[in-house]
Amino acid sequence: MRMKYLFISWLVVFIGSWIIYVEYSTYTELCRGHDCKKIICDKYKTGVIDGSACSSLCAKETLYFGKCLSTKPNNQQKLGEQGNLSELVNLILSVADGNKDGRVSLPEAKSAWALLQLNEFLLMVILQDKEHTPKLMGFCGDLYVMERVEYTSLYGISLPWILELFIPSSFRRSMDQWFTPSWPRKAKIAIGLLEFVEDIFHGPYGNFLMCDTSAKNLGYNDKYDLKMVDMRRIVPEINLKELLKDRHCESDLDCVYGTDCRTLCDQSQMKCTTEIIQPNLAKTCQLLKDYLLRGAPSEIREELEKQLYSCIALKVTANQMEMEHSLILNNLKTLLWKKISHTNDS
Repeated sequence: MRMKYLFISWLVVFIGSWIIYVEYSTYTELCRGHDCKKIICDKYKTGVIDGSACSSLCAKETLYFGKCLSTKPNNQQKLGEQGNLSELVNLILSVADGNKDGRVSLPEAKSAWALLQLNEFLLMVILQDKEHTPKLMGFCGDLYVMERVEYTSLYGISLPWILELFIPSSFRRSMDQWFTPSWPRKAKIAIGLLEFVEDIFHGPYGNFLMCDTSAKNLGYNDKYDLKMVDMRRIVPEINLKELLKDRHCESDLDCVYGTDCRTLCDQSQMKCTTEIIQPNLAKTCQLLKDYLLRGAPSEIREELEKQLYSCIALKVTANQMEMEHSLILNNLKTLLWKKISHTNDS
């Protein structure tokens, strides 16, 4: 029996050590800030690329890499046809002119072209005048710099990755809700998220879809204004329809992009349809439900819960969806704002 327990203990230690080694080696392999900087600065020094952040990164060294927020090596999504093309081109050219000398040099053009392959960069340029998009501070090659966001998740606590391995996901979700701001501050953050949903819903450059509506992609500053932390899975609706059109499917599970942009599978043709089932607002309300109801003032809790469930039930295919979308969104914002407008947190 002693030998049996000894063997089991050794096996547990071996497997645990192997998991830790694999996770650590994967993390360090994909988060190589030093290597990225060297490649970019070599190109800058030889005149291949240029941009408004190059000098700070490579010459003055006042710009440095901190925490690695993502280990995903490939997150590209190109932009398709959009409205107001000439206006968009002028907007891109103004950003590409990094030194603001009134012309775009070849190195600046190469940097801009590399960045335009990144969907989130173009979306950031389009939404630069919006409150909840982080300000674009500069670029160098295919690296871009945006304003620092103090809190890089809607809720929860950041734990060392080694602890994350051993915490059950159900317990982690419950634990996350313990580490949130006060309710009035949560309401202000939620209003910001609803305003961002409004910004990308049938704007001047088309409709954009949020295909990974999760707390880790949202943050806020020290004034509790919502800021988008990761916009890589916010894609133009026209692109997503093109991507899913004619995709082979056997069930609805095959017709998903990201984590929550879903269409139906046409069983007669075994192909995905192109109509997205759930709009951004419905997914946003699903995310906000527990966040807002936990600690909500008793006098508005019932009405808040009713409005959130009406919002979650919203479907793209519903008659007069755009009217319902606007009505539900404005009702929610009004309810929250009335409750916090007289507080210091507003």
